[in-house]
Amino acid sequence: MATKRSGKAYYMISAVAAKYDIHPQTLRLYEREGLLKPSRTEGNTRLYSEEDLDQLETILSLTRELGVNLAGVEVILNMRRKMERMQQEVNEFMAYVKKELARGLDDWEQRLSTAMVKSSPTDLVRSGAGGAAGASGGAGAGGATGASGAADDEEEEEIDVASAASKRSS
Repeated sequence: MATKRSGKAYYMISAVAAKYDIHPQTLRLYEREGLLKPSRTEGNTRLYSEEDLDQLETILSLTRELGVNLAGVEVILNMRRKMERMQQEVNEFMAYVKKELARGLDDWEQRLSTAMVKSSPTDLVRSGAGGAAGASGGAGAGGATGASGAADDEEEEEIDVASAASKRSS
């Protein structure tokens, strides 16, 4: 027999026992072991909600189909609860990270639009990728150069122009 309390359906112990082909005493045992927690009426009658029935189906599946004893069922149910909490925490963390990333991109775009020197993030990454040389000289592997390295670059450019001109004339 189903009873309605605050919009939800609740089932009495006799109806649940008949539906799942178990003895009412087994349901009482599951409650004593802490595996089920049905609500109670003012007259102390047990009322099982849909969530309780889902939990009962899990318990029966573990015991009947997999042969797990009640101690094992308790461990499995506790682990499932912990995993569900952890999943919820991961989901909350991911939502926070997404929000912060979106906010960070907005801040970045705002800073770029008000910067004195306009530059895209890819330009900034490229210029630092090869490693910058100090003020004393030499270019890093394809990177920025120091003060004397700039003169070297100009000489290389002049040589490239001269060699290109000599190739055209030949």
